[in-house]
Amino acid sequence: MFNNVIVGVDGREGGRDALALAKVLRRQHGEITLAHVHPGDSFTWRGSTPAYELVEEADSRALLEREESEAGVTVHTRMHAASSVGRGLHELAEEIGADLIVVGSSHSGLLGRVLLHDHTREALGGAPCAVATAPAGYSRQATVPREVGVGYDGSRESEHAVGVARRLADELGATLSGLQAVFLPAYMTAGASFPDQESIDAMLEGARERVEALGDIEARAAFGLPVEELAVFSGSLDLLVIGSRSYGPLGRLVHGSTARALARSARCPLLVLPRGAGQDAESSSAVDHAATSAPASA
Repeated sequence: MFNNVIVGVDGREGGRDALALAKVLRRQHGEITLAHVHPGDSFTWRGSTPAYELVEEADSRALLEREESEAGVTVHTRMHAASSVGRGLHELAEEIGADLIVVGSSHSGLLGRVLLHDHTREALGGAPCAVATAPAGYSRQATVPREVGVGYDGSRESEHAVGVARRLADELGATLSGLQAVFLPAYMTAGASFPDQESIDAMLEGARERVEALGDIEARAAFGLPVEELAVFSGSLDLLVIGSRSYGPLGRLVHGSTARALARSARCPLLVLPRGAGQDAESSSAVDHAATSAPASA
């Protein structure tokens, strides 16, 4: 669970979905900060005063007061001026030492704006903490997760994700399952016949064995594109955990990665972990895997 959580709010349903998920993922007595990011680089000047900024700050303060009054739990509030929502959340996370950022996934809400703005791609590389996305409408059906799943491919990032997912499942009293997606990239099959069912079955069995070797986890395997198989897998879960490579979770979300696609297609909340996030989680043992395994990390 997480101790210091930032929730991006903008007065829309996506922010309320994010807050509902933050309540689920926050450790008991952990802190939640409602954050509203307003534009900080486009001002209408009146003499020497940026009038637009003053209006934005007033609107931001009023929005946060409304969100705080409706939160149902004790929260902190922060408003922050930045050139983009993503940059602002990144800066705030670093400033207060957050270990989780939570955003909503509706296209009209916060995450939709994050995914659509080009300048966010540049701002969010190397995000300092984990990022969770709440599916649209989550606030109306939020419950304590009973089924936690993790994407696995044998990489260091996915092994770290398994450790964090295991810890979360233990703390929540949930069951834990892991999926390894197996696929054959087009360049591997170009000019060659597609593998027969017997070969596919053998690859799937190998994938299941690798997940089983992690211990205390229900092993699953699927043949297909990782993002598609993980999206299907998410339909049986209350929380899906995946790892993220090099750029950090939000950076990967806006770079067309597995995480970005899953943020749009996952049927349950998605938790994306950058390398190094949640180091207190139990580490998984390294497990050898075949070259036919597909990346389940971002």
